[in-house]
Amino acid sequence: MSKRKTKKQKTWQLILEITIIICILIGGYIASNIEKPDNNIKNEIPNENIIIDLSTIPEYTSSAYVELNNNNPYFTEEDYTTEPFEKYSQWDKLGRSGVAYANVCKETMPKEGERRGEIANIKDLSGWVQKRYDNLIKDKYLYNRCHLIGWQLSAENDNKKNLITGTRYLNTEGMLHFENLVANYIKANENNHVLYRVTPIFEGDNKLASGVQMEASSVEDNGQGLHFNIYCYNVQPGIIIDYATGESYAK
Repeated sequence: MSKRKTKKQKTWQLILEITIIICILIGGYIASNIEKPDNNIKNEIPNENIIIDLSTIPEYTSSAYVELNNNNPYFTEEDYTTEPFEKYSQWDKLGRSGVAYANVCKETMPKEGERRGEIANIKDLSGWVQKRYDNLIKDKYLYNRCHLIGWQLSAENDNKKNLITGTRYLNTEGMLHFENLVANYIKANENNHVLYRVTPIFEGDNKLASGVQMEASSVEDNGQGLHFNIYCYNVQPGIIIDYATGESYAK
């Protein structure tokens, strides 16, 4: 009788040990495949489409952007800080970038002599269906890999969470002007900070953003030195774009 119990105990002990080993292996595999957080200041924020309703935005005519909320950003008093930070959303289930948020200052900007790196290796951006239009676009190609928070403000190169598919027009005629405003403010006020948030706006499940919302407010002077809240159109004059896919053709 005692011998039979001993065999049962050994059998159950062997089963338990095998189960523990399998659990350890599965746990190790899961842990090794979870994306590890960036321990730098570039923390993640929830990927939320929270800012504007596209139905309230006028159709594009000739201006690359329109003002929102009388040009006043939606930051709250609790948002204002003198701590530098950069926060980038995870891609959503459709592979689309979300809100990018930073407190821009000398610490976040490129160091003197630093040069922008190569980003042509990024080819899996949502809506990236590149096409060349020699006679319609000065720089030939329709799409750029647009930084949400520009390199001159963040020193971010090929961070996919900080990139969207954007037209050349969006990049140079829309966003660049406002990026320059922030960069110039910091250069003129080297100890100051600018809260800066860029939100790509997608309609439904479209792969290509209809545009981006850009908000900024200088911290130390409570927005007196610099503030804006604008929407830049992701369009290209002379080109028809299918925002569901990123496909395009000439008018």
